[in-house]
Amino acid sequence: MKRTLRRSGMIFIVVLLIIGGLGYLSYRIFFNQNTWINMAYNRHISSDGGLTQAGTITDRNGVELAKSVNGKRQYNDDENVRESMLHIVGDDTINIGTSIQSMYRMSLTGYSPLFGLGLPSSLKANSDMRLTVDATVNSAVYQAFGNKTGSCVVFNYKTGEILCDVSTPSYDPNAPPTITEDNQDDYKGIYIDNSVSSTYTPGSIFKIVTTAAALKYIDDIDTRTWECAGVEKIGGDDDSSEVYCNDGEAHGTETLAQAFGNSCNIVFAEIATELGKEKMTEVAKEMGINGSFSIGDIPIKDGSYDVSKASKNQLAWSGVGQYTDLVNPMQMAIICSAIANDGKPVLPYLLGSDESILTSLHITTGGGTGSRMMDSSIAKKIAEMMRNNVQNYYGDGSFPDGLEVAAKTGTGETVKSDGSSSDKNNAWTVGYCQNKDYPLAFAAVVSDVEGYGSTNAIPILNKALSACMSSMSSMDKK
Repeated sequence: MKRTLRRSGMIFIVVLLIIGGLGYLSYRIFFNQNTWINMAYNRHISSDGGLTQAGTITDRNGVELAKSVNGKRQYNDDENVRESMLHIVGDDTINIGTSIQSMYRMSLTGYSPLFGLGLPSSLKANSDMRLTVDATVNSAVYQAFGNKTGSCVVFNYKTGEILCDVSTPSYDPNAPPTITEDNQDDYKGIYIDNSVSSTYTPGSIFKIVTTAAALKYIDDIDTRTWECAGVEKIGGDDDSSEVYCNDGEAHGTETLAQAFGNSCNIVFAEIATELGKEKMTEVAKEMGINGSFSIGDIPIKDGSYDVSKASKNQLAWSGVGQYTDLVNPMQMAIICSAIANDGKPVLPYLLGSDESILTSLHITTGGGTGSRMMDSSIAKKIAEMMRNNVQNYYGDGSFPDGLEVAAKTGTGETVKSDGSSSDKNNAWTVGYCQNKDYPLAFAAVVSDVEGYGSTNAIPILNKALSACMSSMSSMDKK
């Protein structure tokens, strides 16, 4: 009798484990189905009749970006639109892993884990998707890049809607490149969406973070002044310990605001070493440099601030945005949204939240607010400094009239593969618009160029912001 009971008990436990396992598997398939669909062994969903059945993708104005006609996936008639939207929309392949057609193939195709692609049309949810991006804006910005490599993102820091998201280099989805060992260098990085999947040396835009740390921890920061002689040895007595301003320019006596406007390396190097590794790391973490963001289900590559093994000189350069510092364009735009919103960021989103498919298929659209990055008092002071930069250093004329732009430029020095210094830079401009009718946060980076953020990134942003203004004005009239 006891043996029978033991066997019955064991059978009962095994049955429970099987039921539990099946339940867990069903749960994972249902709530992680987009990830599962993207596995290599499920490539048939995007080929061989997959995307040929997919729904239509449109921009914020209803402009068709991709649709299925007679068993073939078709893209917008305008080549500039196709290429400017490539990294967002994707093509017939899944090589661009963060694109809509890669991340949300199941939703677009009406794929069912139970029925595959054979689910009757009458039972399929609406598989069309409307994006927040304006194709006309993207096209204009893409042309502004010319043959330069980089990224430009602009989103509404009140709502989170992404209006502009351009990554270069690109290609025409109607004619995907055939990449071989012989020509792969010509297509380096072409499948990567630089807006979300690349990180760059920030240079002076990182001084936003160092400024936030100074405002938080240095008690006399409002009355403190520094002396800049153009070059200063920090962490040693030899030439290798030198920290220098651009071309060794001596800025003289400076307040924090003046140093921010002059982008004085000496002052921010001294601030970083005064604060030390722990406080600098803490503030960088609070501002999301080492944190994870996402646009709905699309991951944004983490930045990096790691001074755990840094010497005093290296710590100094980290406060300037050099050493091993890395940031992502979308990440920097999010930080600027926090400055615009008294310290609390608004998270960007790409998929229109009014689409019924999103709810029915449990798709995360993104948006909403993130964790506070800084006290409101600190955000307001940084905002004043960034606005002062445009008014008294870059010039309001560098941007469209009336936007009241607050910005910071940066020039991130790069190194060659052998570790030696390169003569090419990452040219940055990040910021936001204080005009309440156009609440736009932005970031633009042009990589591997000669010159500075002011000469490379600002002209692209000028085009982007002008186009976004037109787009928002048009939407208001509808």
